[in-house]
Amino acid sequence: MAGRARIIGVALAIAALGAMGTAATAPAQAASSKGCVSGGYRLVNLTTGATVATAGRDRIRTTIPAAQLGSTFAVRGRYTQFDVRSADFAVLNQSFTGAANELDITGGRFTPVYASKVPDHRGLTLGSGIAVELDEEELSLSRTGTGLSMKIQAKDCAQGGIFQMEPQRTDGATTRVTHTLAQSAAPGLTPFYFDNPNFRSRIGQFLGSGCTSVTTGPAGQFCVQVASRVNIANDVSPTFVVRDSAQVATRVPQPACNTATPLTPSARHCGGVSVWDVASGGRMGFVTGEDATEVANPPTTCTSDCQAQNQVRGRLANLGHPFPVPAGSRLTPRISSVLG
Repeated sequence: MAGRARIIGVALAIAALGAMGTAATAPAQAASSKGCVSGGYRLVNLTTGATVATAGRDRIRTTIPAAQLGSTFAVRGRYTQFDVRSADFAVLNQSFTGAANELDITGGRFTPVYASKVPDHRGLTLGSGIAVELDEEELSLSRTGTGLSMKIQAKDCAQGGIFQMEPQRTDGATTRVTHTLAQSAAPGLTPFYFDNPNFRSRIGQFLGSGCTSVTTGPAGQFCVQVASRVNIANDVSPTFVVRDSAQVATRVPQPACNTATPLTPSARHCGGVSVWDVASGGRMGFVTGEDATEVANPPTTCTSDCQAQNQVRGRLANLGHPFPVPAGSRLTPRISSVLG
């Protein structure tokens, strides 16, 4: 189905490579329909507690007045959940529920990931009703305003490419989106960004089923040169691994941040926040599990009616991530006010 391919086009296109070191965890299984069994979202008004819309067997397409959902409403699924601020479509409190699934990466624990994903619309506002599409485990939300539209797409699955946010502006300008990781009161569950040493140690190598040489490749769809990789992990779940994924978006460097044991060149990335400039029609998402630690070519440039392409699952290498993540590979400080 075209809609299904479109929902996670970013996430499926962003992956990684090869053989694992002895300190690495076994790679999480690739995302599949098994990870979405019995998944499905409901939309809840957080003020009244009323369920406003629920996924079922039949596709639901409707427009809901913003007042019916409230200033901030909940998206609640079997495997994932988050809140949406109606005024700007900021995403808050994004988490995995820990519900049982054979592709679970949380160890059965409620696992917070992002405290917030906040777009800066620079004075533009959203004012329309909220267009909702629910189809089994899939969700699409969109809202428009003068010169602005926002779309959120998600899949209620235990892992894989499960979320993306898309801003569009009629002036064609970029939208700055700030991702801030969650904080947890549970010991070890606070997520953190780290410079993945399994990638750092193999920078420049060519890996994948299409390679004839680690040194020379040749580069292609199934042979990709390793670059550095920033992932998200925690200190509790060995298979929990996440990556910010971007299509037609550029990360804003944070030069005041580096790994605890300084690296050169530095990723210039902080331990608890990332900042992105997203083109109009571009996308910011996040991928989890094996999708977060494959080495793949960047997604194709697309800002309209994008389809999932170059799905090469099983033909790329996967480098995984070490658990626990070495202290020296963790990015620090957690937050910096110095950007660019």
